[in-house]
Amino acid sequence: MNILKKIFSRATFMIIMVILEAFLIYSLFKWFGEKTTWIEIILRILSVIIVIGIINNSKHLSADMLYVLLIMISPVFGTAFYLLMGANLLSSRTFHNIARSNVNTLKYIHQDDELMQEMKEIAPEYAGQFKYISTSTGSPFYRNFQTDYYGLGDKGYPVMLEEMRKAEKFIFLEYFIIEEGKMWNGMLEILEQKVKEGVDIRILYDDLGSFFTLPASYARKLEEKGIKCMPFNRIDPIIGIIANHRDHRKIMVIDGKVAFSGGVNLADEYINAIVKHGHWKDNIIRIKGEVVWSYTLLFLTHWNSLRNEDTDYTIYKAKQKIPEKYDGYIAAYGENPLNDERAAQNIYLNILNQAKDYCYIITPYLIIDTDFINTLILAAKRGVDVRIVTPGVPDKKLVFDITQSYYPALIDGGVKIFEYTPGFVHSKVFVSDDIIATVGTVNLDYRSLYLHFENGTYLFNSKTVLDVKADLDETLKQCHQITKEECHNGLFKSMFVGIVKLFASQM
Repeated sequence: MNILKKIFSRATFMIIMVILEAFLIYSLFKWFGEKTTWIEIILRILSVIIVIGIINNSKHLSADMLYVLLIMISPVFGTAFYLLMGANLLSSRTFHNIARSNVNTLKYIHQDDELMQEMKEIAPEYAGQFKYISTSTGSPFYRNFQTDYYGLGDKGYPVMLEEMRKAEKFIFLEYFIIEEGKMWNGMLEILEQKVKEGVDIRILYDDLGSFFTLPASYARKLEEKGIKCMPFNRIDPIIGIIANHRDHRKIMVIDGKVAFSGGVNLADEYINAIVKHGHWKDNIIRIKGEVVWSYTLLFLTHWNSLRNEDTDYTIYKAKQKIPEKYDGYIAAYGENPLNDERAAQNIYLNILNQAKDYCYIITPYLIIDTDFINTLILAAKRGVDVRIVTPGVPDKKLVFDITQSYYPALIDGGVKIFEYTPGFVHSKVFVSDDIIATVGTVNLDYRSLYLHFENGTYLFNSKTVLDVKADLDETLKQCHQITKEECHNGLFKSMFVGIVKLFASQM
């Protein structure tokens, strides 16, 4: 019965459709090219135009080099592949609706100019970063906030349940992965009770991220319980099956008063309830105060692009108590792949460029372009203590091989690499000079930096920065520092990884 279930599963059907779709498109291009000479000539001219266009207009050429290479090797196949990968952006109603929803959200965003001036006067050397985050990413800074950082999902999860039980008006959840088990079932029990109390419950999960963890009918099952639920960018067995841009965000907002984010998805390995790849090192951050409004807007923007039901977002904005003592500054930012801003990467690069003493980084994947490599090395050569923590036990062996392939150049440049020996790290954190930290969902890989919808929390001069640093210090005690001598691979593995890296932008 289990074998038959797998054979006739949604995943099997989608895999078959991908193969058929790719074969059909290639066959059509090939047939037209062989049967009609002038069509083949047009296709070859089109391929040249596309390559020139990519080279002239790409802001991140290393991310687009795969297309250039494929088109040069096989103009017909390469052009078909390029058009297929881009078709979803052009044809997707979801993405068009998100673009419109983003414009609508702008009217709810306001930056306190006096606060910005205050920040510039306190730390003029960081004024450029403050301006970039506030204006270019549309993420206002606030000072009326409280944050609590949990360096393990195990520690943050009970706090999430506690806050959920207090909900009186609404609970919004937006996550990449949801999987039935101890973690999610504990949350769902509370959500089912809260919806009976009249609390507005909304759940947004990524259809691809939860492809193997939830049945296709799961959203409908929750709707039957009174819980509003939508899969993001649902995979369809036509052109929409090639869906490169996923919702990788992790956001929970409760009554507009408290928000949670970090690296943790809603599945048991994230709280070490089950063991998949050794000890799972992840994080959760709880945020209270005015900045919760930014997280509310991030959620509502996506929700209303799929299910346009809110005409006034301000009804979800809570009045916040003003603390007697301020604790630095905070901004909650989103990454939107539908524009060319690449906000998350720019924030990371700015942190590295401004670092004076140290910059510690923890990431599950390390698949970066030459700009990022050079920035890491330049910081190290300036005398900055640059440390990167990666997993000791990988979740994807091939991706881990690519991650390790970056070690030699970085170590030669003075960057220190550490692997977390107890297991897998899934946190995505930058912390620098005891004054700056960013905690969020953005991995150091092409997908997070270029393709996915992401989010992060930027902290400046807050005590939580020191909490993040303390957690990194403790993590480093459980790590093995990689030496140059450990980086040598055999000839065949080096060649294999080198070839695979050509496809890194799609991994």
